[in-house]
Amino acid sequence: MKFPDSVYAGSAAAAFALTLASLPLWRFACRRVGLVDAPGERKIHEAPIPLAGGLAVLTGMLVALLAAAAAAHFQWLGALPGDRLGYGFERRSGQLAAIFGGAVGMTLLGWLDDRHELRPALKFAGQVLVAGLVAASGVRITLFVPNVFFSFAITVLWIVTVTNALNFLDNMNGLCAGLGVIAAALFGVKAALLDQYLVASVAFLAVGALLGFLPFNFPRASVFLGDAGSHLTGFLLAVLAILPHFHSPKHPRPLAVLTPLLVLAVPLADLVWVILLRWRVGRPFYIGDTNHLSHRLVRRGFSRTQAVVLIWTVAAAVGSVAFFL
Repeated sequence: MKFPDSVYAGSAAAAFALTLASLPLWRFACRRVGLVDAPGERKIHEAPIPLAGGLAVLTGMLVALLAAAAAAHFQWLGALPGDRLGYGFERRSGQLAAIFGGAVGMTLLGWLDDRHELRPALKFAGQVLVAGLVAASGVRITLFVPNVFFSFAITVLWIVTVTNALNFLDNMNGLCAGLGVIAAALFGVKAALLDQYLVASVAFLAVGALLGFLPFNFPRASVFLGDAGSHLTGFLLAVLAILPHFHSPKHPRPLAVLTPLLVLAVPLADLVWVILLRWRVGRPFYIGDTNHLSHRLVRRGFSRTQAVVLIWTVAAAVGSVAFFL
């Protein structure tokens, strides 16, 4: 029997409602403590904007996850889903703890950067540390190479790369969060089709939480994700790309391992593009500029809203190709 789709919908709805409800509280708190993005160079807003988005998204996901764990333990959802959720939580409890511990760690790292503007080397070291802890928990990429050191290294590289790709693309209202919704939804549907119900449930938690943030950020922003939110979004997408078993000896799908590259093609391509451009002009890759895809579309005559929607559309179209592998 298939796992009930209502659980996936419930995961997304719970995270959406919790993020939506908590965001005004986080916005108020950020204003009180001065955690805001002030107007300046390469910015179009004229008043300080609270950096509360990442904190609200994390709140929505964590509270919903704890509620789901309680529901599975006490079988509030009925015998079948309760049993299967409980088995999933028990079998992957260590990995889930590492993943959501990593989510908290990445959010905290981004929050520190929002608050104190960390040195690039220190921020990078923090990203590597969080990624390393997740890889040590067993959430790792193999790429058909039976070597634990290779697996550990490539996993850390992947998590750090995707985290920075989304962090770099957080340059227009709704862009980073919208790409997060699209990618998490694609990973969630793919995992659900493979009957990997716990992975799908986590993906739909991310979908709901990010959707709960978007009304405050797109097309006009009263709240920004901040580095806390873009780090969290990138980390979640990196992990969601690792968790599903796209290929196995029992169900051989060699080309399906390309799924993460297709789903995350837009942020990864943008990252490579801007790094190469900065390298060519002798500028450090971590120094921001206006050469991202979104900026180039605006210079070609698109409004910022049109540019964001176009990038969303391209990301969804390219990511959907993964379903034909």
